[in-house]
Amino acid sequence: MGNKPTIAISHLGCEKNRIDTEHMLGLLVQAGYEVDANEELADYVIVNTCSFIQAAREESVRTLVELAEADKKIVITGCMAQHFQQELLDAIPEAVAVVGTGDYHKIVDVIQRTQAGERVQEVSAEPTYIADETTPRYRTTTEGVAYLRVAEGCDYRCAFCIIPHLRGNQRSRSIESIVAEAEQLAAEGVQEIILISQITTNYGLDLYGEPKLAELLRALGKVEVPWIRMHYAYPTGLTPKVIEAIRETPNVLPYLDLPLQHSHPEVLRAMNRPWQGRVNDGIIERIKTALPDAVLRTTFIVGFPGETDQHFEHLLQFVERHQFDHVGVFTFSPEEGTPAFTLPNPVPQSVMEERRDALMTMQQPISLQRNQAEIGKVVDVLIEQENPETQEYVGRSARFAPEVDGLVYVRGGARLGSIVPVLITDADVYDLYGQVADPTIQLQGALRRATVHL
Repeated sequence: MGNKPTIAISHLGCEKNRIDTEHMLGLLVQAGYEVDANEELADYVIVNTCSFIQAAREESVRTLVELAEADKKIVITGCMAQHFQQELLDAIPEAVAVVGTGDYHKIVDVIQRTQAGERVQEVSAEPTYIADETTPRYRTTTEGVAYLRVAEGCDYRCAFCIIPHLRGNQRSRSIESIVAEAEQLAAEGVQEIILISQITTNYGLDLYGEPKLAELLRALGKVEVPWIRMHYAYPTGLTPKVIEAIRETPNVLPYLDLPLQHSHPEVLRAMNRPWQGRVNDGIIERIKTALPDAVLRTTFIVGFPGETDQHFEHLLQFVERHQFDHVGVFTFSPEEGTPAFTLPNPVPQSVMEERRDALMTMQQPISLQRNQAEIGKVVDVLIEQENPETQEYVGRSARFAPEVDGLVYVRGGARLGSIVPVLITDADVYDLYGQVADPTIQLQGALRRATVHL
């Protein structure tokens, strides 16, 4: 490797950040750098930070401080670098560079400049870059799973969200580019491709003049990969055309991640999401009618400034009424630089936490009931981990997305990175338990599914 330093990358934050990390790894490996998973052995550590909420920033800062104390040369990338570039350089003398969200593709040049003694600030004020299928990538997920970014940035301006400021306006990749990358991933043996962006249902609006998610899903239906899952599907973009594409494309899972954030029209108006309040109930019922097997996940924010007991009660009733499969709840985090930061009538932290706990307590029996409905079924499970001591495998069924939903604990023979039929024998609030099924049962299940599609 000559005089090239060894580099480690510490990845924090969401799967969009993960893809940036994977491209940086790919570019560094292509340029001949040795990349080591062990930060202690590395000369440089790239910290790909998150700045979405206070807790994420605190985790990023803790990581940076620990590395500084270990006397590592630190390259700070990602959302926090975009947000607080000068403050980070001032506070952390060991930081040799900050790299913004739209500049991670310059990582090789940045490392070379720091080696020459420069302290680098590579942060574009208006991020415009988006990687495509030609950009080198080194995947960090389990072998059967890959994230595929269809667009970057966001044109919405929700009052609580700093992301458009950090990642720029929406910029979509072409359908041809996305399909080409999906085919590359399928050739590598990937079993599940997860489509991500800030608002996946708005995919293509900037590029084609109208959303093209339905066309994208149908094009991906021709790629030989068993599961295609969508994240961040805003309800307003789930048009009849998109729902029809989900229903008619066999490898597109009827799994919908709907970031609703709240149910009450007054809170949604304060969040600068007034359009959502008009469609929440109707669109969810329409989805359930059109896609009876749909798995619905959503996230809510409790404690938004001005949220009253009545507003929160409305949210509780909404969750009880719609019986979502999976629910995530966050307490409001005031982000400097967003309109919500200066809103009056803040909700005390203790009340926010009480509301979060109450909402999760209400959801738990719903999730349990949903999981228990799987008992006795044979379901396909993507095997991701193995416990050699117990001879038990861990994976996910189509109902569960990685990291945010539950797991399936499996007894019997299986191969990592494969999809196997599993008879579900037990369930709890979050997870399922089962046994690898008899192959004849798998064949019967396949015939049943084929009949359904016909």
